[in-house]
Amino acid sequence: MGSCYHTIEIQAPMKKVWATVSDFHNMHWAPEVVSSLAKLGGKNNHQVGAKRVLNDDIHETLTGFDAKNHSFSYIIDHGPGPLAKPLLQSYNANVTLTASEHGTTVEWASSFQSANDEEVAEFCNPIYIALLTALKNSLEQAELPAL
Repeated sequence: MGSCYHTIEIQAPMKKVWATVSDFHNMHWAPEVVSSLAKLGGKNNHQVGAKRVLNDDIHETLTGFDAKNHSFSYIIDHGPGPLAKPLLQSYNANVTLTASEHGTTVEWASSFQSANDEEVAEFCNPIYIALLTALKNSLEQAELPAL
């Protein structure tokens, strides 16, 4: 079984970070990473079972949403390369926020089982890093005082 884990500290209130990252059908904060996001089905952005397609290729389903504990989880149903079925037997990801001394800590983690766990990690690790960096940049720039 493989895994990925990344964390970042964002100097913004947890309420604001949560409102941004928890919207399953909106990743406007990461335009360098997510060029397109299509909502599938009738479930809303916080409803378990909500589906999306990222960059016309990565199909994901929201499997858990806990606003009280600032956490959500999703699976990858199908994707490119090492994320393709039947190579990828399971992929479970979780995003969790916690308050920190200087704002909010965001953890993005996943566990997976595949034909080649190392290839999945090599594919997903740079994406997690890019997403967390984009989230931080988007929110911290929004927090800068006007000159």
